[in-house]
Amino acid sequence: MSAMPEEGTMIYTLTGTNSYLLTSASQKFIMDFITKSGDFGLEKLNADEISFARILESVQAMPFLSDSRLVVIYSPSGNKELNEKIDKVLELVNDQTDVLFVEPKFDKRSSLYKTLKKRTEFKEFADLDERQLAEWLASEARNQEGQLTATDARYLVQRIGINQLRLSNELAKLLSFSPQITKQNIDLLTQQTPTATTFDLLDAALSGKSKKAMMLYSEQRKQKVEPMAILALLAWQLHVIALVKTADNRSPDAIAKEAKLNPYVVRKSMGIAKNLSATQIKKLVASTLALDIRLKSESIDADEALQNLILLMGN
Repeated sequence: MSAMPEEGTMIYTLTGTNSYLLTSASQKFIMDFITKSGDFGLEKLNADEISFARILESVQAMPFLSDSRLVVIYSPSGNKELNEKIDKVLELVNDQTDVLFVEPKFDKRSSLYKTLKKRTEFKEFADLDERQLAEWLASEARNQEGQLTATDARYLVQRIGINQLRLSNELAKLLSFSPQITKQNIDLLTQQTPTATTFDLLDAALSGKSKKAMMLYSEQRKQKVEPMAILALLAWQLHVIALVKTADNRSPDAIAKEAKLNPYVVRKSMGIAKNLSATQIKKLVASTLALDIRLKSESIDADEALQNLILLMGN
């Protein structure tokens, strides 16, 4: 997608679940406009906080102290009247105004989504998978005069998770400590996310590595993650594993699309699913559900009960 047109009105839409790329693209778009035309013609609107009449007035307004205008409309899905009258808005934009819609997540059944996809310059930013994120991290490190090997980049993704914004922040922290990023520095300066740790915990428990599983559980508790939160994450992981197990020979991308999961999560779960039978998975899900009910209805030691569940998973 080009940054800004040279002449005439243009209307753009940026969307996607990848908040890092979405934010970066919208900020670059705005800075390109300011560089070209100054900030007098820039107007930012949160559609879910203002009236439809205010939006309509803005896209029709003529430039003042500038030769063109850019109206950025955030969260258009949050304005009911805008959803219903999007065609009217697009038709009334004056020829000296460009419009940028920024929406993290559309209802793809809505007329708003269908209209903007058809009638605007439409760009969607999807989440990257583990391999893509590792490649991006290594490239970003080089761009910032640092060094990060492919192996350590993958390790960082596995430790932090697939949130690209958080990975970007962690990369900046690591580079400020040393331009040479090592596994040791990653362990020293970053904290493993509960979801990532829970996956490793479940993997260890199901592999019969009870000592490692207990160590990972202890680490989560030291990070102030409550037993109920750990149980919820374990239940979610088991849910994904069950979905993967019943997906026959479909590809990770196909499973992810149908189940509305990230392909990275599906790929990680496939490794566990292939070593478990459908009966074993059902028993694990049932045991996890039973403990959830007990913790919510009885006065029992949550730590002890959850550790017992984890130890029994390997049997």
